Amino acid sequence: MRYFVISDNTDTHVGLRLAGVEGVIARTREECLKALDKVMEDPSIGVLLINEGLAEQCAAELAPHKMSGRTPLVVEIPDRHGVRNKDAIARYIREAIGVKI
Repeated sequence: MRYFVISDNTDTHVGLRLAGVEGVIARTREECLKALDKVMEDPSIGVLLINEGLAEQCAAELAPHKMSGRTPLVVEIPDRHGVRNKDAIARYIREAIGVKI
């Protein structure tokens, strides 16, 4: 089982590459969707790391997979632009299990 990153900036991609994580840079929604298709078909990938900005752009495609419990596990990582708001974890729990905290 291995990690894979889909990033919209070179800094994140290079940093994770130095840590041994393979990945691609996707600057548009179409590039991200193409990379997602390849990742979802590869059984050797156990964890998908994706920048927040790209995750928001592809939310409709990621949501069913996140809720299914299948691999790869999708993890949204913050980027230097700080897209994530401070209520993101509570929102994620509310969407996943329907509990407001």
